[in-house]
Amino acid sequence: MNRRRTTSVDYRHPHRPLPVALLNGLGRTLGLRARLDPDRLRAAARRLTGLSDFGAEGPGLDEPLAVLAGAIEREARLTPTGRLMARTNLVRILSGRLRIERALTRHPEILAQRMAPPIFIVGLQRTGTTLLHRLLAVDPRLRYLASWEAVNPAPLPPRWLDRLPRSPDRRVRAARLAERALAYMAPDFFAIHPVEAEAPEEDCLLMDYSLWSTVFEATQRVPSFSRWLEARPDHTPAYRHYERVLKLLHFQRPGRWLLKTPHHLEQLDALLEVFPGARIIQTHRDPVRALASFCSMMAHGYGVFSDEVDPLEVGRHWSRKAHRMVSRAMATRDRRGEARVLDVAYADLLADPLAQVRRIYDWLGLSLGDRTERRMRRHLEGNPRHKHGRHRYRLEDFGLDRETEERAFSCYRERYSIPSEA
Repeated sequence: MNRRRTTSVDYRHPHRPLPVALLNGLGRTLGLRARLDPDRLRAAARRLTGLSDFGAEGPGLDEPLAVLAGAIEREARLTPTGRLMARTNLVRILSGRLRIERALTRHPEILAQRMAPPIFIVGLQRTGTTLLHRLLAVDPRLRYLASWEAVNPAPLPPRWLDRLPRSPDRRVRAARLAERALAYMAPDFFAIHPVEAEAPEEDCLLMDYSLWSTVFEATQRVPSFSRWLEARPDHTPAYRHYERVLKLLHFQRPGRWLLKTPHHLEQLDALLEVFPGARIIQTHRDPVRALASFCSMMAHGYGVFSDEVDPLEVGRHWSRKAHRMVSRAMATRDRRGEARVLDVAYADLLADPLAQVRRIYDWLGLSLGDRTERRMRRHLEGNPRHKHGRHRYRLEDFGLDRETEERAFSCYRERYSIPSEA
């Protein structure tokens, strides 16, 4: 990637490589539409895997799949290739669910495992969660979720290529191909959030296998599904299923889990119900600045799937969402106490990352060690800011007003003494 790349702010006209644009034009001319019927999606997953049991644990699939598929059909405004990618992704998720259930049925010892209390990094999007996650993940004592594991938690059936000497796991090969495809289709996205096959990735992707996941609204315009998900009063069943998937991955490669996603901010109650010993690190940044950055990220992400991206809609949706996230997190912390949460300021993290790491390790009761610190220094040197390009964004591009947002975030800003970046 070219670090001199500067991201586009023309959100209404997403980057579209010529071959993809031609395919979209051909698809529209011929009326080609990938089918998103829930029954057909389930049948496709069964044919692909040769399996039939989606499992009875956790929330059922029927309702969320129907709501999500309907939202994509009616609201997402996808291109023909976008529809194909959406269908492929849903079949992947349903196939993954089938493989997960088969693995857990064949190996009941997986669910009998005892895991050390996980460490969760949470915070509004664009507040340094990725920087901190990838820095801490350098420590080999901590077990992170790699991108290739997130998209295929259960092993895939071997093929002839797997028999070659030193051939990587088929799941790794699939993730590398997906990484190259995303870099080709949306090069600006890597300047905002690089998605790399073997790098640490957000564990909200594991929520996909129950379909109670905010990943879908972060990639496509599906407001009715977002409302449905927010209206569920108790997300504990989804977190119980998430724990099952985590144990499957733990069985394949054990270690103390280091996990990260803003998704958990909305559901800290459910998270702590399922993981009562969890330690939580919450990052904080000027929320208005973070919101502008995240709206830009979402607009670029929607542009992978759609030619009709409305930045004003993006602003309205994610402004409301960000206010909800911090309000719910503060309420949970008030109810449950602060003993298991450590706050990290984005400004402090940028100014002296290793000072914050030492503070975190002291809080966790871990020793940093010279070797791990040297690894972290090398990681920082090899991954400077703007490595993949400069991210440009402005709050007003999304129809948002600074004074209005400042009022909405005032309690959050005051509680954690968050300075303005204006």
